[in-house]
Amino acid sequence: MPFGPSPARRIRQAMPVSSLRKRVADAAEIALAAHKYVTFLDVVTGLRWLHSRHVDTWRQGRVATLAELADVREDRLLDAAAILREWAEARGLTPVAVPYLSSSRERRPLRFTDGGDQEPFRVHWMSPELTPARVRQLTERHSKAPDLVVVSPDKPWTCAVCGDTGPYLIMEGAEPSCLTCADMDHLVFLPSGDAALTRRAKKESTLSAVVVRFNRRRKVYQRIGTLVEQTALALAEEQCLADEEVRRRRRERDRERRAGEDLEFQARMTEEILRLFPRCPRERAEEIAAHAGQRGSGRVGRTAAAKALDETAITLAVVASVRHLDTDYDRLLMDGVPRLEARDLIRDAVEAKLASWR
Repeated sequence: MPFGPSPARRIRQAMPVSSLRKRVADAAEIALAAHKYVTFLDVVTGLRWLHSRHVDTWRQGRVATLAELADVREDRLLDAAAILREWAEARGLTPVAVPYLSSSRERRPLRFTDGGDQEPFRVHWMSPELTPARVRQLTERHSKAPDLVVVSPDKPWTCAVCGDTGPYLIMEGAEPSCLTCADMDHLVFLPSGDAALTRRAKKESTLSAVVVRFNRRRKVYQRIGTLVEQTALALAEEQCLADEEVRRRRRERDRERRAGEDLEFQARMTEEILRLFPRCPRERAEEIAAHAGQRGSGRVGRTAAAKALDETAITLAVVASVRHLDTDYDRLLMDGVPRLEARDLIRDAVEAKLASWR
């Protein structure tokens, strides 16, 4: 089965350059507000030309170029890179070239397109607000070779070397290998959940790999654990036992700090909802912000766009609330009506409610 989108999605009329320019600028602004720098990947995922699962597949070295997975032709990717450069230079951002390496054993340089210069895609545009020390820190972090990635497959598979199978595979070139053939079968699995233990075990382990599994509901690869050496894990466990109380107190302080940050963000989100929908009751706006902006929820309020108070993202949060609380949408779903059909049936009711709040 191909990794990329269907041919029908690829063969669509190219949008005008003026429209593309605005969309690139909007996506770049959101990324810049979120983390003070912008990458080409931020833009193409913001444009919805690529999903994060496509980027994961590319980073794992399972395709030759990122363009193979994109929803547009290569010339559109080149246009977006050129527009991003113009926008970044006009904003006075600092260009920093960053290598992109695969997370496979050979660490080969990743290619964005089939031909031509790859450098325009590798530039990270840094905000002038960042200190030189922070720019160096980000550059070092982005330039660091990625963790090896091992996949816990959800389908039957066969090792390309020995013809056997196993619980994990690692990509070597374009083919999957079992851990025995990859000389990694001496590693032990450490499940996710204890960040300190994982960090220390990786530090002590000469060889390690992140283990991911594809989540079909969310359509992304999710980290489920790490493979490390047995001796490294034992040493990390001893270190964690020695300072367990100190780390517990630190976690409590961090939890209180994050709670304060969440309340501050939800308050700003509430004010933005009231600016866009001035007739919306304040209590309702506060409920929408609290629900959509809940940490770890994965809802629209936790996206980079919402954190930058992007109007589209905020409006989507309001629409979601109206859909569930002010229409028959949930009842339609319980009655077996397909989701897209149910949304069409309640569309007028949603628009009427939004109009009454504007």
